[in-house]
Amino acid sequence: MSPNGSDRSPRRPMRRKLLQAMTAGLVLATATGCTYKDFPRLGMPTPTTEEAPRILSLWQGSWAAALAVGVLVWGLILWSAMFHRRSRTKVEVPPQTRYNMPIEALYTVVPIIIISVLFYFTARDESKLLDLSKKPDLTVNVVGFQWSWGFNYIENVPGSTGNAKTDANLDAIPDRFKKDFPVDAGGVYDVGTPGTRNPQTGNPGPTLWLPEGKTVRFVLTSRDVIHSFWVVPFLMKQDVIPGHTNAFQVTPNRQGTFLGKCAELCGVDHSRMLFNVKVVSPERYEQHLKDLVKKGQTGYIPAGIAQTSHEKNRETNNL
Repeated sequence: MSPNGSDRSPRRPMRRKLLQAMTAGLVLATATGCTYKDFPRLGMPTPTTEEAPRILSLWQGSWAAALAVGVLVWGLILWSAMFHRRSRTKVEVPPQTRYNMPIEALYTVVPIIIISVLFYFTARDESKLLDLSKKPDLTVNVVGFQWSWGFNYIENVPGSTGNAKTDANLDAIPDRFKKDFPVDAGGVYDVGTPGTRNPQTGNPGPTLWLPEGKTVRFVLTSRDVIHSFWVVPFLMKQDVIPGHTNAFQVTPNRQGTFLGKCAELCGVDHSRMLFNVKVVSPERYEQHLKDLVKKGQTGYIPAGIAQTSHEKNRETNNL
């Protein structure tokens, strides 16, 4: 009992628990591997393409909206818990309210507004990121298969003869993508296994080479199941679906070797479906293609499962 006769002991454990909870929250917020420079990106890697800042901005805006909603909800919960607790001196039942039209209208209209705003920015950015109206500087057919990746460089390379538009190995790719292929592109390829490693970094998986400052279109095909092509610092990923061809294009603006992985659970060795992306100067990129010719890696590997008639009809009707 306190000197004035009131019993305050129940409040002390509550304050102690509140202090402990605040301390735990502070530790969780500060005990991460991020520096103050990483904090504005909210855990996202440094963008390495011209398109990636758009994705980062959408990510930051979504988190800001979620945080604002969270603060509001947490505040209302704490306010209700602290100021509407049962009184020790009053035992009557609080006034019961069946409905409150302003509040009900508020929690109906506000979520609709939030979702509408998020939908607008998501649709706007998605249409920009998936826009293929600009003809790319080069095209790479990314082939996903259990349990690694293959890369068909659809290029005119000295020493490699053929035509990507009529090559049987690329039959799975729709004609709407082939119209942007270079004429008489014999091409070169590279293909990996789970045991392949990058010779410079030692990172597992095959290495996809790209030139800095050039717009590259990725045409994604699969030989077996659904995979997902994800270059981590590109902040962009897209599903690789058998019988359906996806595509997107980016412009790398930073040299270096970056990690890539399959982001879709595709089977028992999904975790081994890793690859690397090496962004170099255009001159070094051209030399790499010539090196593949010297290794005898000319032409193309099979792109994957051909489109079904249903999928071809769908694409034809949407053109």
